[in-house]
Amino acid sequence: MADRVSDFLAQWAWERPDIDATPMGVIGRLSRVGEIVSRTLQATFQEYGLHRGEFDTLATLRRSGTPFTLTPGELAASSMVTGAAMTNRLQRLEDKGLLERTMDPSNRRRVLVRLTDAGRELVDEVVVPHAHGEQELLDARLSREEQTALAELLERFLENSGDVSAHDTSKD
Repeated sequence: MADRVSDFLAQWAWERPDIDATPMGVIGRLSRVGEIVSRTLQATFQEYGLHRGEFDTLATLRRSGTPFTLTPGELAASSMVTGAAMTNRLQRLEDKGLLERTMDPSNRRRVLVRLTDAGRELVDEVVVPHAHGEQELLDARLSREEQTALAELLERFLENSGDVSAHDTSKD
């Protein structure tokens, strides 16, 4: 059995045999996987009244550790969204009582975003079915060995694209 991307590749091979469409297959499949994963994850977040970006923001604050506080710029960089998009997201989450924005006492020109107790409780509750859902999604399609190999290949691709860890331990 072949996937839908195989159909597209066959069409290109027929119409333009002079073009190597192999990269289109890789990128097309990555795109399709992203769509499938997004749909699956969004179903979990909707059960808790959240959008994926809102969960990402809450999770970023939660995993930052006590006092669960970051600047809007740090959140935007972590989420790879614009400052304006982050401002809108923060407003929605603040309206829901899941975070609060305050002035930095050490620098009155700087705003801090802090996870509220309700926000921490919600993200701690949501992350469990989120992690289980991701594992079920992978386990239904790939063996653990295949998952490990795929993770390593994707990590190498991202590293070679300049998307490197801020805490790179390979240089130690």
